[in-house]
This record gives sequence, C-alpha cells and structure tokens, in this order.
Amino acid sequence: MKRECAVHQAVQKPLLIASWRAVSGRLRDLCLVILVLLGHTITVKASVSPPPQETVRFAVEGAYPPFSWTEPNGRVMGFDVDIAHALCREMAVRCEIVAQAWPDLIPDLLTHHYDAIIAAMSITEARQQQVAFTEKYAQLPSRYVARRDADLTFTPEGLQGKVLGVVKDTVQDDYVTAQFGLTNRIIRSATMEGAHADLVKGRVDAVLGEAPVLEAVMLNVPGGQQFGFVGPSLSDPQWFGNGFGIAVRPDDTRLRQRLNEAITAIRAKGIYQNIAASYFNYDVYGR
Repeated sequence: MKRECAVHQAVQKPLLIASWRAVSGRLRDLCLVILVLLGHTITVKASVSPPPQETVRFAVEGAYPPFSWTEPNGRVMGFDVDIAHALCREMAVRCEIVAQAWPDLIPDLLTHHYDAIIAAMSITEARQQQVAFTEKYAQLPSRYVARRDADLTFTPEGLQGKVLGVVKDTVQDDYVTAQFGLTNRIIRSATMEGAHADLVKGRVDAVLGEAPVLEAVMLNVPGGQQFGFVGPSLSDPQWFGNGFGIAVRPDDTRLRQRLNEAITAIRAKGIYQNIAASYFNYDVYGR
C-alpha cells in the first residue's frame, strides 16, 4: 500500500506542477494585459490636456489715480485695474494689465499690442471714428481746481490774462481749446501730475480734469488744502462724451459683446459697487 501511495504521489506531483505552471502562465498573461491596458489609459489621459485659457490684455494709463497708478515696485493698481480683473473673472479668461502712456493708448490698440483699453476714456464721436466702445462703465463730471483765494470767473472776459492747464489730448483739452483757445494761454501736460506741478509752481491759474482725479492728485495730498474746486461742474456730452467706455478694435465685435455682458453681470451681482466703494464715496456710474 505504501508503495502504491508513493507511486501515486510520484505521478500526481508532475501533474500538479504542470497545472500550477499553466495557471501561473495564465495569471502572468492576464497581468500583462492589465498592465498594458492601464498603461494605455494613463498615456491617453496624459495626452489629453485641457485647452489653454484665453487671455485678454487690458491697457491702462498707469498714471491717473484713482483709476490707475503705478507703485514703486512696478505693480499697477486702481479702479480700472480692479474692474478689468472682475470682468475677466466673469468672462472666465486670464487677465493681463499693461501700463501705457495716454497718447499711445489708441495707436497701440490698433496695432494689436493689447486687446482693450480701460483708462477712464470718454466715449466721444471723434474716438468712435478709430475704436469701438462698450457701454459705459463710469461717468463723472469735470471740474476746475485753483488756489482757494483765486478770483476766477469762467468766461473769456473773466479769465482774461489767465493761464489754464489740462492733460494733452483729453476731452478737457478739447473743451478748453474750444472755449478759451483764442483768448487764453493753455499749457498741456502729459500727465495730471505734470498739470499739478504747473499749478503749484504758479505756471497755470487753474486746471481742468475729472473731479476724482483732481481730488486724488491735487487736493487729497500734502499741501492740497490751499487748492479747491472752482467754477462749474461740466458734463455736456458734446464735449465730455457719454461716460467712460472700454475701447476695442472696431472689428472685435465678439470681445465687445462679451465685455458688455460682463459689465452688466458685475453690476447685477454687486461686484461693481463693492469695487467702486473702495475708491469713491459717491456714485461713479451715473444714470
């Protein structure tokens, strides 16, 4: 019996080994198939990456507080900058801000240096010959600033012999030139800071500009207490346009439409109002 069992075990052992090798081979093949499939899946997933996010490049002046100014470290800040970022978030695009000198804003837009201008730019018929504007995103009056003890009457006779200051190529420049260009000397500065320096040094008797900009640059600064608003508040659309709009190239109708929709959306959500409250203590959108 022991001999038979030994023979039986001797016969079974090779069979078990052969069976195990067969099963092991199948498992090995199955594992290889799984690994190949997993590798294929990983490769496919790695090769399918999300499309790059669209970027919209906004130009600001970078020297026109509180709408935009440049910090010593080069960072550009201000109301226009914050509104641009809010619009980008609403449109689900990446936002880039470019600081550009005022005279070059429209020429560089037309030569594709950036996609849009948000720079407290008034919507006027003359500018609409070059660019397309969104609906307004702000509307503010223009005012004169002069020394508090100045005795000025804003008529050609009342300003006889006086020198007026403006920032060059602005709606205020157009207005002052039309109203007083034949009777008064006008000094045109590249920036509002330059106009302020002319006022402080007595080179001009009054400066015309947007009210909040005059406040930021001339009144709410050391020494600003000697100056104040004088004369009328000016907002005639013939001269000062229909509010501030975002300028785009005339053929970029899709971006203009998206910006209009985004302006409406951030106002409806209260985002616009929260941003404005950080810079102004009055309504800057207007009626």
